[in-house]
Amino acid sequence: MSRPDLRALFRTNSRALTAADIFADREEEWSAVGLSLADLVATRRDPAFDIEDVQAPRQNVLVFYGVGGIGKSTLSRQIAEHLADPGNGPAHWTPSAPELGRILPIRIDLSRQSGASFETVMLAVRLAVADLGQPMPAFDLAFHRYWALNHPGEPIEEYLRRHTLVARLSSAGILREQMDSVLADLSQVVTGVGTLGTLVGQSLRLVVRVLRERHHRLRALAGCRRLPDLLEADPDQDTLSYYSHLLAWDLSRLPEGKTATPVVLLDTFEDVGDRAHRDFERLIQRMVWLMPNALFIITGRNRLQWDDQRLAGQLDWVGGHHWPGLVPEATENPRQHRVGYLSEHDSEDYLHRRLTVGNQPLMDRPARQALVKHSLGLPLYLDLAVLRFLDLYERTGHAPDVSEFRHDFPVLVARTFRDLTPDERQILRAVSLLDSFSIELATATAGMDRDAAALRLVDRPFVEVIPGAVWPYQVHDLVRAAVRDADSTGEDRWSDADWRRAAQRAFDALGSELVKHSDDPDRRVLLGCLRQGLRLARDFDFPLGWLADAAFAYVADYVWEPVELEGALTVDSPSAALAETLTAIAQRQRQDRSLTADRLHVVLASGQLPSDLLELPRYFLAECERDLGRVDASMEGMRQVAAAGGRLAADARRGILHLARRVGRFPLVLETAHELGSKGKNHRTLGDLWWTQGDITLSCSSYAKGRDEALALGQRGEAALSQACLAFAASFQDRARANEQILQGEQLLSGVHARFAELQIRNARLLMECGSAPDLPERAEEIAALAAGDGLSSCVAYARFVACFHAAIIGSPVLVQDGRARLSECVSGAEFAYLLELAHYLTGEEAPAELPRAVWIDGAEATRNRWVTLVTERRRSLSA
Repeated sequence: MSRPDLRALFRTNSRALTAADIFADREEEWSAVGLSLADLVATRRDPAFDIEDVQAPRQNVLVFYGVGGIGKSTLSRQIAEHLADPGNGPAHWTPSAPELGRILPIRIDLSRQSGASFETVMLAVRLAVADLGQPMPAFDLAFHRYWALNHPGEPIEEYLRRHTLVARLSSAGILREQMDSVLADLSQVVTGVGTLGTLVGQSLRLVVRVLRERHHRLRALAGCRRLPDLLEADPDQDTLSYYSHLLAWDLSRLPEGKTATPVVLLDTFEDVGDRAHRDFERLIQRMVWLMPNALFIITGRNRLQWDDQRLAGQLDWVGGHHWPGLVPEATENPRQHRVGYLSEHDSEDYLHRRLTVGNQPLMDRPARQALVKHSLGLPLYLDLAVLRFLDLYERTGHAPDVSEFRHDFPVLVARTFRDLTPDERQILRAVSLLDSFSIELATATAGMDRDAAALRLVDRPFVEVIPGAVWPYQVHDLVRAAVRDADSTGEDRWSDADWRRAAQRAFDALGSELVKHSDDPDRRVLLGCLRQGLRLARDFDFPLGWLADAAFAYVADYVWEPVELEGALTVDSPSAALAETLTAIAQRQRQDRSLTADRLHVVLASGQLPSDLLELPRYFLAECERDLGRVDASMEGMRQVAAAGGRLAADARRGILHLARRVGRFPLVLETAHELGSKGKNHRTLGDLWWTQGDITLSCSSYAKGRDEALALGQRGEAALSQACLAFAASFQDRARANEQILQGEQLLSGVHARFAELQIRNARLLMECGSAPDLPERAEEIAALAAGDGLSSCVAYARFVACFHAAIIGSPVLVQDGRARLSECVSGAEFAYLLELAHYLTGEEAPAELPRAVWIDGAEATRNRWVTLVTERRRSLSA
C-alpha cells in the first residue's frame, strides 16, 4: 500500500504526475515481529509464568536499528497499523496468527520534537489499555496518588488535551471513569476518612493497612504484594517507572475474554538520551523489564546496549544473562536486527513506482540504474534523489538525463552527524580516509590520545563489523563518500589542510602497524597497509616512505592478491608509479603477460620511481619477457637487476639460470644453483633441473625441501609453487604418491593467485592419466590454450610434452608424430629445444640433427635411458 507523498505533491504543478510514498519490502523484519510475538504469547500462557518474577531473563524486547533514512520510522508505523488492522500496512505481510488473540499496538514517538517524557510514555500505555474496557485497579490507585501530588488541582483530562502525544490515543473520559471506579470500590472498604483525596497522611496509612491485611472485599488488589510498598514510596518519576509492574499485574488478572497482548512500539529511541546520561533510558528499561507480558519494539539508529555488562550502574539490568536475545551471538530468534539496505531490485522498484505519469515511471531506466548504483541501498539517498529529480523536471519541463543529475547530497552528512558528539565526528571524518580500521588505527588517525570516541563510533549502525578481520570495522561506503565529498556545511567542517594532516597521521599509523607485525608476519596486515597506504600516498602525494619495504615484502611471497586501486592510474608521481607497478605485477596472473609487459614499460619510461625501486618493474618485466619467449630481452633485464645488487638480485640470478635451463645449458645451472641460497629459491631451481634429466627422485626431493623451507619462513605463495612443481615431477613416476602431492598442492593454492602453479597442477593430473586416457591429447591442447592465453609459454610446452609422454607409452606412431609436431611449435631457437629432444628420447630415438642440442649433466645416453625407463615403468604399471 502506498500513500500520497505530500512533499513531492507540493513541489509540482502537474496534474498528471502522481507521487507516491513507497514502503520498501521488509518481510524479514515483519517475520521477526511475528516470531517474537508468538514467543511472548506462549510464555504468557504458560502455567509456570509468574508476572511477579523480577529475576527471570527477559525476551520481550525486539530492536530494529539502522542509519538515518533507512526507513525505521516507516517500518514502526507500518507494524503498528498492520497489528491494529491486517487490512492496513503492506499487502505482502501476512496477518498475525488468530491463535495469538487480541493484539493492542501502542506506538510512541520518542523524538525530541515530540516532547516525550516518561510520564507521557506511561500515560500513553495506560490510555491504550483503557480500550480494553477494564479498570487497572493496582496501577490506577498508585497513579491517582502520583497525579494528585505532582499535578495538584490539574484535571487529567485537561493535561491530556494539551499533549497531542497521548490525546490521540484514547478519550480521557474512559480513563477517568475507570480510575474513579477503582477509587469508589476502595472508599467502601476504607473507613475513617471521608475521601481518599491525595492519599497522604492518615488516608494513605489506612489504605496501606487494608491492603496488607488483604481485606476480603479487595479481591482485585489483594494479590498484588508490592502495591503497598509502592504506595508508601515518594511518588516521583522514578517511582512512577515501577508502576509498570502494577499495570502488568493488572493485565495478567483480566478475564480470559478480555485479555490482550500490548505491543509498545518506541520509535526514535536514540533521542531518549545520550550515552553519557541514560536517565530516561533507565526508566524505559525498567518499564520493559517489569512488563514481561508486553512486547516492546524499539526502533532507532543504534544497537541497544542492554546486553553490555559495562553499563552496570547506569541501567538496572545489564548483560546477556538478563537479555539473552540481545547479544550479538544470539542465533535462535535473535532480538536485535539491523534494518538492512535495500537490494538493487527493491531500489529499482522504489524508483519505478515513486513518480509516475499515466501509470508509467517518470524516470527512464538509465536514470533509475544510475541512482540505484549511487544509493548503495540507502533509502534516504533515493528519497533525496527523487526530490532533486522532480525539481529538475519542473525547471526544465522534461525528465532530466543522467548527465544533468548531481549525485552528491550534503544533507546525508548532516543526518549522519546529527546525533554524534564532536569527538565522534572527528573520528568519523578520520576513518573515512580508510577502507577498514581498528580502534587503535581510528584513534591515531584522528590525532586523539583516548579511544573513547572510537569505541562509541563503532557501535553506530553505519559502521559494519567483519569478525576476525585485522581491522574489523568499515564505514558504509555511501556514508564514507558523503563525509569525504560533501562535508562542507558543518560548523566544525575540516579544511583541506585538516584532511591532509589526518591523511598523514593515517599513513604513519599504517606504517607503524606494519612494523608492529614484522616479527610475526601476517599477510592480511601487509595487504591492508599496502592498499590503504598506496591510496593515501597517491591521493595526497606523500613520499613513499615505508611503502618501499611493503612493496618488496609483497612480491617476496608470490601470492599475488590483488592490490588494484580505484580509479584510473596516471603514472605522474612516485606513489602512482609504485601503485601501477604492483597492480600490473598482480594482474599478470590473470591476463596475458604482454599486457603486463606494456604497463611496466610505461612505468620505467616515466622516470617517477626512485632508483632503489627500479628493480621492481625491471625484474618482473624480465619475467614477462621470459614467459613470452623473448629470451634475449629477458636475459638482459635479469642481468641488469643482478648487477645492481638490490633486493631482487638473488631472484634475478635464479632467473638467469632459469633461462639457461630453457635453452638446455644444464651444467651451468647445476654449477651455480648453490650460490642462489633460499632467497634465490635454489631448491626449486634444482627441482626444475633434475626432472629434465629424468631423475624424478632427486627432483621431488629438491622441490620438497623448497616447499618446507618456504613454509617455515611463512612464504605460502612460494610453498604452493614448489608443491605444484613437486606434483608435476612426481606424476612422471609414482602415480599413487603423485595424487597425494596434487591434493596437497591444491590445498596450498587455496586463496593464492599463482596461475603458473594452477596450470602445473592440471598438467600433473594429465601426467597421471598418461597411457590410460584416450582423450589426453585433446585435453593437453586445452591446457596449452589456457596457458597461451596467459602468456605462459613454458606451461604450453610442458602440456605438449605430456602428450608426447602419453604417445610413447601407448606406442602410437601417429600420436608420437603429432605430439612432436605440436611441441616443435614451442621451440624458438634453442628455447625449449631440450623438450623436443626428450620427446625423441622417450622412444629411444636420436633427435634430428638440425635440432639444437642440450648439454646434459651426465650425457645424452644416460638421460635417454632414464626417460625410456620411465615410459617402460608406466606401461608395466598399467598392465599389472
